[in-house]
Amino acid sequence: MSNLSEYLPFIIPLVIIEIALAVAALIHVLKHPNYRFGNKVMWIIVVLIFEFIGPIVYFTIGRGDE
Repeated sequence: MSNLSEYLPFIIPLVIIEIALAVAALIHVLKHPNYRFGNKVMWIIVVLIFEFIGPIVYFTIGRGDE
């Protein structure tokens, strides 16, 4: 248990960043109808299943033009 408390200052910001990215990606997926690849359901699954990498992949290659 002492090892976990040593890493908490590093883990907590990563969790907050991951949650913020996932929420931002989900809001964007739900509000915008066009994507470069795939469809809305596929991107929701990617964002939720691949938690840290999914939102980054969506914002880099999946998001369509505004």
